[in-house]
Amino acid sequence: MTYYWTPQNPPQQFPGQQMPGQQIPGQQFQTPTVAQFREESYIENILRLNRGKPGNFYFSFDHAVGGSNTKNVRGVVEAAGRDHVILRELRTNHRFLFPMIYFDYAEFDEELSYFNQQPQPRS
Repeated sequence: MTYYWTPQNPPQQFPGQQMPGQQIPGQQFQTPTVAQFREESYIENILRLNRGKPGNFYFSFDHAVGGSNTKNVRGVVEAAGRDHVILRELRTNHRFLFPMIYFDYAEFDEELSYFNQQPQPRS
């Protein structure tokens, strides 16, 4: 049995299984409302909440060839995604794109913005 999809080998559908994008008859699609979303306190979301705040960002690399296997950047977060962060170094305005896999930690000069810690009612 082939485990990946090709035009010659479309995915098999088993009885009762819903294929991606397939709608079950009688099922209505609901657009999620803001109240239905829950906090996601992942590092990239916390970095995004604190864009533009100065700090020190520390990264380490297992596979460094020659030189140091660490990198410290004094700068601000310009953007953060699921697997990366874009930093702007304050002194030089040089921009870095780091994969989050190498992120160790950050120190900020001021209070951080964070998610509301009040319990949210579940619907």
